[in-house]
Amino acid sequence: MKSRFMKTTSVLAFVAALSLSAQAGEKAEFSKENAVEVIKTLSADDMQGRGTGTEGNAKARAYLMDKLKAMKLEPLDGTYEYPFDFTVKRRNGDELSLSAVNLLFRIKGSDSGGKSIVISAHYDHVGVRGGEIFNGADDNASGVAGLLAAAEHFQKHPPKHDVIFALFDAEEVGLQGARAFVKEIPEAAGDVAFNINFDMLSRSDKNELYAAGAYHTAALKPVIEKVAAAAPVKLLMGHDDPKLGSNDWTLQSDHGPFHREGIPFLYFGVEDHPHYHRPSDDFETVPIDFFMRSIETVVMAAEAIDDDLGQITK
Repeated sequence: MKSRFMKTTSVLAFVAALSLSAQAGEKAEFSKENAVEVIKTLSADDMQGRGTGTEGNAKARAYLMDKLKAMKLEPLDGTYEYPFDFTVKRRNGDELSLSAVNLLFRIKGSDSGGKSIVISAHYDHVGVRGGEIFNGADDNASGVAGLLAAAEHFQKHPPKHDVIFALFDAEEVGLQGARAFVKEIPEAAGDVAFNINFDMLSRSDKNELYAAGAYHTAALKPVIEKVAAAAPVKLLMGHDDPKLGSNDWTLQSDHGPFHREGIPFLYFGVEDHPHYHRPSDDFETVPIDFFMRSIETVVMAAEAIDDDLGQITK
């Protein structure tokens, strides 16, 4: 049995304090309690690491669908579920066929002009390996919590543009969910002009969150700088230059397929840490303070992208 590093009561007390501060008028409006519940539930042992095609993955998806319904979020085109099939090669050369399901919903904009923004986060993780559960709290239950926080914010502050929220499956086996989406973008999604992707938002000993994408879309730089000036974390630009080799994140998460299709992106994530793709990536090891401030930052950024989309994409 895993050891538990944080008392539930202390987490709840911390969240209650944050909720009181939210009433003072912070820029990003979302439920801190809801964000904690999402990351804790998705990274619990009974989700079995949320590996694509597993019972744990299906359980996570069912939980998320219940959450979307409870939040009264509109399915993209009458349904949340968009299934797809794909084949991957194993290390021994054998091919493995899998079925997966993306979850899509929408908040309509006030004056979109036909253009839409996709906010994405993957809900799958790597499952069980060697008898150990890889719960994936940071990777990427944290990003899912960030996406739902952005949805809460835009429910209270309607966006200018249609915002399509994409909870992608099968990221961990080759960005398959995002690839399936961009290969056949649903007509109801409109003219997808931009992708904002959240992947690993919840832990940084340096209090740092990276925004990648300005190298490829120079018009993003002043937008990111504006957000960084007000952000409650240290928001840095980087990890998007091809000269960086493996430290170039341009194609390393679900924004990659959008980039390949010529759709500009902004990716938010932390640098790798000792818990990355390890069984220790549990809710109990997540620094809740940074997690909350990170989510606040990405929600602020999503609103800034919506405000300045015309300038960014012209």
